Order: sequence, then C-alpha cells, then structure tokens
Amino acid sequence: MRAKATRRFLLESAARLFDERGYAGTSISDISARSGRTSGAIYFHYASKENLALAIVEEHFATWPKLIGRYGSADLPALEKMVALSFDVARAFRDDVVTRAGARLWAERAAIDATLPRPFVGWLETITALLEEARREGQLAPGVPPDVAAYGLVCAFFGLHTVSDALEGRSHIEEGLNDLWLLHLNALQPDPEPEALLARVRAYCDREGPRRPAAAQAATVQPVG
Repeated sequence: MRAKATRRFLLESAARLFDERGYAGTSISDISARSGRTSGAIYFHYASKENLALAIVEEHFATWPKLIGRYGSADLPALEKMVALSFDVARAFRDDVVTRAGARLWAERAAIDATLPRPFVGWLETITALLEEARREGQLAPGVPPDVAAYGLVCAFFGLHTVSDALEGRSHIEEGLNDLWLLHLNALQPDPEPEALLARVRAYCDREGPRRPAAAQAATVQPVG
C-alpha cells in the first residue's frame, strides 16, 4: 500500500510537469525537485522517464472504460447517454492532470521511446454502438450511418479539445461542447430538439453528481516513502 501510494504521488507529480512543459522539457531531475523525492527513488518505482511517461498514458487510457461502463448501464436514451458521456470526458480533460498529461504525451509520442496505446479506436466503437442503439430506439434520423456519424463526432469532439486547449486552456470547454451538440443534434435527431435534449442531460448530471475519473479522485495522495 505504501509503495502504491508513492508510485501514485510520483505519477501525478510527473504528470503536472509533462502537462506544463511537455516530454522533452521535463527531466527526472525536474520531477525530483517537484515531488521532493530523490532521482533514485523515482528510478526505483519507474525505471526511466519513458517508463513514467508510458504509465501516465496508460492511466489516461484506463480512465475511459470505467466511465463508458457507467453510462452503458445508465437509464437514459442512447443519444442522451452519448451527450452526457461527452461532458464528463470534457471535464476530465479540463480538470484532471493525468488525463491532460496523457493526452499531451500521446501527441508528443514521436519523442518517447516506448510503444503507446492506440487512441480513438475505443471511442469510435463506443459512439458507433450508442448510435446503433439510438437507431433501434427510433431516435436516430433516417439516412444517418452510425459508423460514419461516429467518426465525424469523434473528430469534432477531439478537435474541439485541441482548439479549446490552444485558445483558452479548456476553460470554456463545456460552453464549446454545448454549441457543438446544438449543431450536430439537428442532424442526428429525427425530430430535432437539441436544446431540450441538452436540458435533460444537464438535469440528469445534476442529479447524479460529478463522475470524476479514478485519476482525479486520487489527486489528493500525499508523498510517502
């Protein structure tokens, strides 16, 4: 338990630096100074900077199946599940340092001498499945192919994150996502009512409370030996 807590603390200390400075701009010495642990202690838990970066990216990817699973069992129409899920993911990218660092490290993958997980495939499968469910419910407009629409939505969602991060550090990501859904729901719904659907999603999320990823919930871990 003690070693696990230490590894978590070091992971989050490194994630803050990778998020701020990127992979090339962060050294083990920097992580040592930020965490208050010796370089030797860091190498004891993570054999190299590459190994530490890989652990952060793997933690980033491990967040999503748990979040997706919760919405898979939610008592909501499929389109509302999809929209609610997108807002939780947006908050994770905005609020959770390990999620942000994992995304930045993957974008800088060419500089990391490690094989990183393949991105987006799971999201394409998840959104396609939700759109197919919406079709079975009669809530997807005729002529909308679930796989094609899923590809476009994933591109739009992660493109929004890239632009929002560059322009305002994702501080207005929820407003941007709301506008994105107002646009896309007009094409996805057979009888478009994007404002009403978004209002139902907000009410649901308010009732359920925040669904923070495990990485964010663990953010208060303190350094131990």
